[in-house]
Amino acid sequence: MIAKTNSRPMPGDRSGIFPPENVIFGRSPAMQAIRQKIEKIAASGVPILILGDNGTGKGLLAGFIHNFSSLPDFPFIKVNCAAIPAALLESELFGYEKGAFTGAHAMKPGRVELADRGTLFLDGIDEIDMSLQAKLLQLLQDGQFNRIGGQEDRKVQIRVICATNRDLENEIRAGRFRQDLFYRINVVSIEMPKLRERVEDIRDLVAYFLQSHSVRHKVAVKQLSQAVMILLEKHPWPGNIRQLENVIQQSVLMSNGPELLWPHLPKPIQDYIESGRINSPAPKDSLLQSREEVERSAIQKALLNCGYTRARAASVLGISRVTLYKKMKKYGLMAASGERAEAV
Repeated sequence: MIAKTNSRPMPGDRSGIFPPENVIFGRSPAMQAIRQKIEKIAASGVPILILGDNGTGKGLLAGFIHNFSSLPDFPFIKVNCAAIPAALLESELFGYEKGAFTGAHAMKPGRVELADRGTLFLDGIDEIDMSLQAKLLQLLQDGQFNRIGGQEDRKVQIRVICATNRDLENEIRAGRFRQDLFYRINVVSIEMPKLRERVEDIRDLVAYFLQSHSVRHKVAVKQLSQAVMILLEKHPWPGNIRQLENVIQQSVLMSNGPELLWPHLPKPIQDYIESGRINSPAPKDSLLQSREEVERSAIQKALLNCGYTRARAASVLGISRVTLYKKMKKYGLMAASGERAEAV
């Protein structure tokens, strides 16, 4: 006997969280090829396997596929398989009946039921153990499953999108992944390129992250200096898009004006640039100018806030009074200080 689950639309976690289409795909040939592929298969409902390194945007791509599917108003349910302990993953996916185990005081539907008529995104599919893979295989074959402790077969209509950063064929040879499940989830495969392989997209990504984090943190940063942008495009980005977003968010928090400059970047990025591993001689003078502009602004602000008392300003800036004096001479701040007749 098959019991049909509740199929009315339920709130997923897709609405309003996915960047615009031009940000996801950018301008690079690699991403434009992926876009063309998605346009052909998004409405088909077939299982999709997304491959790629951590931070390449596999989850964003899955959300975009759902938005362009035949039922975009139904849930997009994401499960991070690596973040859920193996002992709990089955109940998280398939739910359980009241009394199924100690502590099961009431029936709880799983993510599979919540995704009915929509999309179930399994991120880190390689983390699912072999016993649970068999139950997932049944779901993909006929849309049926059992809650833990349940006696009735339940049926759902869902699209399953899986993602992994591992080579599943190697996992099969190692005996950690079922070959029949691999063929079920790999009807269409999409491999996300590393960020360093899609340099043309960095400007659009930076502009999006700059805008979204400026709004989020209520900081009026409107643009990135051209010198900084050139260096960001040359950085290797081992952490891919996730690392780029993290850098922009930190930089926004450190900024103090409408333009994000080189000194606002996190120190590891500055150190990498200064190490000479990025061959970009053209913007060096601009970077130095940017750093000096920020330094002059910080000193001027500290002096003003401290009533032009150099001892207090030096303490606020974390430098000695002698160093402050030298920098004031360098940046032409002595006249303003002298007007207040202060001593070093």
